[in-house]
Amino acid sequence: MIPTNYNKFPKIMVPGNPKSWSGVEAWLEAARAGGGPIVVDTYPGTDLVELQAFITEALPGHRVLNVEELAARPLAEIDALIAANLTEDRIFGVMSHHTLADFYRTTQLEEIAQSVTASDIPTVLLGWGAALVPVTRRVLIVADMARWELQQRQRAGAPNWRCDNTNEDNLRKYKRSFFVEWRVADRHKRQLLPAVDYILDANRGAGDARLITGEAFHSGMAAAVAAPFRVVPFFDPGVWGGQWMKEVCGLDNHADNYAWCFDCVPEENSILLDVGGKIMELPALDVVLTQPVALLGSQTYARFGAEFPIRFDMLDTMDGGNLSLQVHPLTDYIQDRFGMHYTQDESYYLMDCSDDAVVYLGLKTGTEPASMVAALTEASDAGTSFPAERYVNVFPAKKHDHFSIPAGTVHCSGANSMVLEISATPFIFTFKMWDWDRMGLDGMPRPVHLEHASRNIQWERNTEWVEKELLHQVEQVGSGPGWTEERTGLHELEFIEVRRHWFTDAVHHHTNGTVNVLNLVEGAGALVESPDGKFQPFTVSYAETFIVPAAVGAYTIRPLGQGITQPLATVKAYVRGTAAGLPSVATA
Repeated sequence: MIPTNYNKFPKIMVPGNPKSWSGVEAWLEAARAGGGPIVVDTYPGTDLVELQAFITEALPGHRVLNVEELAARPLAEIDALIAANLTEDRIFGVMSHHTLADFYRTTQLEEIAQSVTASDIPTVLLGWGAALVPVTRRVLIVADMARWELQQRQRAGAPNWRCDNTNEDNLRKYKRSFFVEWRVADRHKRQLLPAVDYILDANRGAGDARLITGEAFHSGMAAAVAAPFRVVPFFDPGVWGGQWMKEVCGLDNHADNYAWCFDCVPEENSILLDVGGKIMELPALDVVLTQPVALLGSQTYARFGAEFPIRFDMLDTMDGGNLSLQVHPLTDYIQDRFGMHYTQDESYYLMDCSDDAVVYLGLKTGTEPASMVAALTEASDAGTSFPAERYVNVFPAKKHDHFSIPAGTVHCSGANSMVLEISATPFIFTFKMWDWDRMGLDGMPRPVHLEHASRNIQWERNTEWVEKELLHQVEQVGSGPGWTEERTGLHELEFIEVRRHWFTDAVHHHTNGTVNVLNLVEGAGALVESPDGKFQPFTVSYAETFIVPAAVGAYTIRPLGQGITQPLATVKAYVRGTAAGLPSVATA
């Protein structure tokens, strides 16, 4: 295990030393701005009761109107509107294409606007949808939150938007958020951000929430795409979780385990902006929504829109257990059933493992579909054990192996492995087939989706197919003084290209007009630099994932420190077919 200085709180510097405000001063600043009512459009999950009480105390001369209470449709109407999106399934819904206006009554919004116009009392309009009130002049504040914070609040008992579901199964709360609320919220927020006057960090309590100007916010977003950056990783336990990340990532040694680290999923992670020495936490998705071309590149943006398509996360089973036996949906299936436009193609890169590590991958030659499905059904219904090794290939795994897992391939990582998943961004569309006789951390059986799984298993991916197509695919594609470049995947059915570089000296890279995502998979530390000084040197420690925006162009990576004799290694992922035609590594 490599000693590390893994940074759990990476920051992005906002240039120009802009101001920020918190507490009462934040609301006094908003009131000084003038120009009509203060409109605070919140993200669903914001504690409106706390925020309304604080604003009322901070601005005693203002009236504070809760737009949700005054104009939102009754919950029964909203539930009926989104019923087809929620479905009866515990995990899976259908992606919503509603707009926030669908959840509001137009007449009531107009009545609020008339009340504001007719009154001499200064007004604060508050709530998710406050910006829908049709006033002609306003001071617009977007109260923003990261999804990980929202998940923590839901686990602690917070309900979904306007729901009375405090004690509901957390998986169902997450489903309502993932398939409906967050889709509608991000669609709405994206319309507001270009003209926002202020951004409020609502991840904190109302008394500590920090406010910055819209100008400072957009300056921070521009700074993010002008240099390499990292999102704030988050860690979560699991029934199969391990012990490796505790040491390498500096986590709580008293925790039972850590299973997941989301180290590059901008849809879920946050970023930290350093605003004049004060920290603002905002969704990393804000960078995607406000700077899509500079971040992704024109061809990747043309293909995916304002969505970050590459996911890096870590799965720790060291001294833990096997992952669930699973399969992911084919593209046609995920589009038809769930409304996603691309699927959960994956791969396992072994950052570390024990001598007994294995990967379950593909079906044994001769497997009869009816027999396997019957055995899985019996295990699910009758509680018998499923003989996985009878039907599924089990291959030994060693450090730095890379296994491609195109959708439709049965798979799971075994115990005693530290896996870096290099995958497409969709991440909840896992059809579990067998979970090794375990219960979830909540004491309930983990959901199994045999019907979905059986419709997506590619039965022809047998032992010979896997050995030919998915194992031992490393190919050297370039070399120079102090470096070697290898292609390690992914499979031709997947859209991500992965290159590994072994190096003892500086390696010259170029984004070629498309976003690069990298991880330092070998070596204590490296330095990422701009050949022409476009950005400040950026330090990376072992196991850290970092993003190089498309707009960065040329960059170098070299060992950090003097006298390095053992090769370091990075893996780099980008969307295949979106590069501008330059070589992936400059040899000069």
